Amino acid sequence: MAAPDEEALVQYVVLRGDLCRAPLSWPLGALVAQGCHAALAAAHAHRDHPDTRAYLAAGGAMRTVVLEAADEAALRALAETLRHHGLDHALWTEQPEDVATCLALRPYPRRQVHPHLRALRLLR
Repeated sequence: MAAPDEEALVQYVVLRGDLCRAPLSWPLGALVAQGCHAALAAAHAHRDHPDTRAYLAAGGAMRTVVLEAADEAALRALAETLRHHGLDHALWTEQPEDVATCLALRPYPRRQVHPHLRALRLLR
């Protein structure tokens, strides 16, 4: 039997870490907006999934973890890995620049997605 924390529903958001550092140096608000776009896109696309419904019903008890991918190539590689393993997610691409900035998974039990994310660190 899995530990209770392993069963907790978590929405993982993965932002590009290089966006907040020189030479790109995006403002904090722009980074937060990218994460919001991706999280909402993933939740909306999978709004009928029982885990998404349960996560949204939790209200103030929702758990979100924000991780960092090194750059756009790493973010796109992660998206491909998730796709390959059949894990629902949304890759947010900023327009009109056509730049992938963030991805978010729909809410999942931690144990189900953690193996694919364990190499990533918390966004700083």
